Amino acid sequence: MIFIRFTLLWLCAAIALNVAAGHTLIDGTLDKSDYYGGTTHAFQVYVPDQYDGKRPAALYVGLDGVLCHAPEVMDSLIAAGKMPVTIGVFLQPGVVKANDGTVLRYNRCYEFDSTSGTFARFLEEEVLPAVEQIKTPRGKPIRLSRRPGDRMIFGLSSGGIAAFNAAWHRPDLFGKVFTGVGTFVAMRGGNDLHALVRKTEPLALRVYIQDGSNDAWNPLFGHWYEGNQMLASALQFAGYDVQCDWSDGGHNVTRSTEIFPHVMEWMWRDWPAQPVPGKTQNNFLQALLADDDNGWTRISGGVDKRPVTRVIYPDLTTMACTQGEDENFVWQYILQDSHLTCGEPFYWLHNDDPSEPLRVRSITFDSNGNLWAATRMGIQICDQNGRVRAILRLPLGCSPVNEIIIGNGTVTLSTEDATWQRRFNVTAPMPGVRPPSQGQG
Repeated sequence: MIFIRFTLLWLCAAIALNVAAGHTLIDGTLDKSDYYGGTTHAFQVYVPDQYDGKRPAALYVGLDGVLCHAPEVMDSLIAAGKMPVTIGVFLQPGVVKANDGTVLRYNRCYEFDSTSGTFARFLEEEVLPAVEQIKTPRGKPIRLSRRPGDRMIFGLSSGGIAAFNAAWHRPDLFGKVFTGVGTFVAMRGGNDLHALVRKTEPLALRVYIQDGSNDAWNPLFGHWYEGNQMLASALQFAGYDVQCDWSDGGHNVTRSTEIFPHVMEWMWRDWPAQPVPGKTQNNFLQALLADDDNGWTRISGGVDKRPVTRVIYPDLTTMACTQGEDENFVWQYILQDSHLTCGEPFYWLHNDDPSEPLRVRSITFDSNGNLWAATRMGIQICDQNGRVRAILRLPLGCSPVNEIIIGNGTVTLSTEDATWQRRFNVTAPMPGVRPPSQGQG
C-alpha cells in the first residue's frame, strides 16, 4: 500500500522554495512490503523543473534519504547539460513500529548489508512502481527510463554496499553505482564480495568508490578502508569501468559530499552511451568466454525432466553427485571395482545468501575435467581440485536448470520453461578419455 502525504500548506511552501532551486520534492511513504514485512519506508521524489512528463527520465536512487546536497548538485548539472533530466528517489531504510509509534525494529542493517538480491527486487517491484504512481504538483506523470545506463544508485556506509549489491545482482536495473565508505566487511557477507567479482564474468557497470584511511566504524567487523580497496582491486582485475577516491577521511559523509559533483559528471560523462562489460584478467574465465558470444539465447521451449544430479568423470574414475539442494557443495566419490568409495564434499560452492538454499540443481563435466554446477546464483565452474574458478550469470528470469549440456563450442541449459544456449570456448567430454591433469594446485 502506498500513502503519499500532501498538504496544501506543505505543497505551497515547497513550490515557493523550490522555484529558484529548480526542483520540487514530493514526500511519500511505502507500507506493507512483501519483502520486509511490517516495515514503513519513507521516501522523497525529486523532480527537476526541466522534466516535462512526456519522455522517460533518467533515474537516481539515493539511500538514507537526501545526502551530499544531491538535489542542488543535480539542479546545477542538469541546467549545464552535464547530466540528463533525472528523477531522484531518496529512500529511507525500513522501520517496524508499534501502534503508539514506538520503533520495534530498525531494518537498515538487514536490508542494506545483506548480500542477496532481495533489496534489488524490493526496489524493482515495490519502490519504483510506487514512485511511478505519483504525479507532480502540476499533474505530470512520473516516467522512468528502463535503460540501465540511464539509472544510477548511491549509498553511504551500509547504504554503499546496498547500492553496489543492487547493481551487482541486477545490472539490468542499474548501470551506475557510487559507494561512499561502503561496509564491505564481515557483517552479513560483504567481506566476500571481492572474491565473487574476481570470479564472475564482467558486467556492464560503472562504479565509483570513495573511502578514507581513517575509516574504521567498528574494527570488530573488519577494516573498512581495506575492504573498499579490496573491492576496487577486484573490479579493476575484472575489467570494470571503476574510479576511486582515497583520502585520510573517516567514516562520514564529508568526502563524498566534497566530490559528489565530480562523481556525477564522471558517471554521466558520455551519456546517452551505455556502459559495456570490460575484459577480465581471470585467465580461467577469459579462456571460456568466446569472442563471438552474444549472451544467452532462448532456442526452444522448456523440457520437463528430472535434474541431472550424478555425473561420471570423463575417464570413468570418479563420480560427482549432489545430496540435496540445501548443501553448498558437490560430493565426489572414487569409482573402484564398480563401487563408490572415499566420498568427500569435494566441490565447494559460493552462496551469497546463507538464509536461502543454493539449489544445486544440475551438474556436468567438460572435456578439461571441470565441474559445471547450476545454482541459484549462477553456473559455478570448479577446477579438478574442487575450487570455483568462474561464475557465469544465468539468463534473466531463468527458472531452475535441470540439465547443463556441454557441446563443442556451446552450452545449453534446459529448464521447464525454456531452453537456452550460449557460445563458449568449451568442448564435450569423451567417455574414457582422461582430461589433462591440472596438478594439485
